[in-house]
Amino acid sequence: MNKRNFIKKLMLLGLGTSCTPSSFAMPNKLSTSMKDFFSADDASFWASVRKKYDLDPSYINLENGYYCVMPKEIAEAQHQYILTGNRAGAFYMRHQFQSDQTKLIERLSKQIDCRTDELMISRNTTESLDLVISGFPWQKGDEAIMAQEDYGAMLNQFRLVSERYGVVNKIITVPLNPATDEEIVAVYEAAISAKTKLLMLSHIINITGQILPVKKITTMAHRYGVAVLVDGAHSFAHIPTSMQDLGCDFYGTSLHKWLSAPLGSGLLYVRKSTIANLWPLMAEDPLAKDDIRRLSHTGTRPVHSMQAIHTALDFYAWIQPNRKENRLRALQNRWTNQLRGQKNILLNTPEAPHRSCAIANVGIQGLSPARLAEMLFKQYNIFTVAINRPTVKGCRITPNIYTTMQEVDQLADALLEIAQKQ
Repeated sequence: MNKRNFIKKLMLLGLGTSCTPSSFAMPNKLSTSMKDFFSADDASFWASVRKKYDLDPSYINLENGYYCVMPKEIAEAQHQYILTGNRAGAFYMRHQFQSDQTKLIERLSKQIDCRTDELMISRNTTESLDLVISGFPWQKGDEAIMAQEDYGAMLNQFRLVSERYGVVNKIITVPLNPATDEEIVAVYEAAISAKTKLLMLSHIINITGQILPVKKITTMAHRYGVAVLVDGAHSFAHIPTSMQDLGCDFYGTSLHKWLSAPLGSGLLYVRKSTIANLWPLMAEDPLAKDDIRRLSHTGTRPVHSMQAIHTALDFYAWIQPNRKENRLRALQNRWTNQLRGQKNILLNTPEAPHRSCAIANVGIQGLSPARLAEMLFKQYNIFTVAINRPTVKGCRITPNIYTTMQEVDQLADALLEIAQKQ
């Protein structure tokens, strides 16, 4: 089939130029007419943003940390991609998918400031980080460092490599209200020995919302020859995220969290010089050892989710990263500032504003996290998630940009009312 006939065939199938990512992008006039006109507190702008979501009015959703609700434009784009992909069948996968994936990788690479040959698309953070943890060239007696506040799935994976390879896992505790960044760095540094090979840390701790000084920890670890793996599940499209700024060796994230891309979409960054050291999860055709495609094989993918990432990136660009970060931090500060110092209220998130953004964790003296979550939902129609970990006990609160100030005020009022009854 020659190129002209091939393109004609794609258009007849609803693919090609008639179904490129730009077909589902945010209108340009929306991007320019509102640019820089509104602050994080401007109610009219954020009210217009809220209208872009199809929300269940029966409860207030403050559990966007699992995955964020997609705006209608992104959900509609995914639906359209499902229909066109189904119509095209294997023709699309065999003739166009690879080119589309390359374009998406180019775009995501620019977003996180890395080379295109250092990034692969995955299905979620767990898949990304587990690939590194399980594929690392472990030897018996090697040591790995992580925190007990890290995500449970990652801790489980380190447990598996410990059982399989004899790796020694050294688990530290992150100080909740550090006076300085150096206090946190010192905790990780104290755990390093001559046998330490890999250090994992969270860019934003998922259960508390604490932002860690990744660059400083990475710089310290590299002085000892220790590789650094960053769990970025809650940082990408939430706060500024640049591989050049972080300086880490590996970074994984889920795009269905703060980017609001469809479920089952994520990415993994691997520094070019470290790619050859990793074993893939699934075997690929022979490729150069430093070719990241060697690590990315998972079989047939839900490509409609991958394609809709373009629309999610368009939406994020329309909101503007700084404006989104400011709004999310303003929402969190709005309710936490009402509760700090109040009787029976336990806030498990740093008080310094720069050490957190949207995510915070709150407990009530005398109540289990599960009971508090139940009371918030059944009595106040507020949905959260209970966190019951050794160092953190409370409900994680994760608003999104569609959340209103009035809704987080309702949360604060509910928590104060519950606390007063204890």
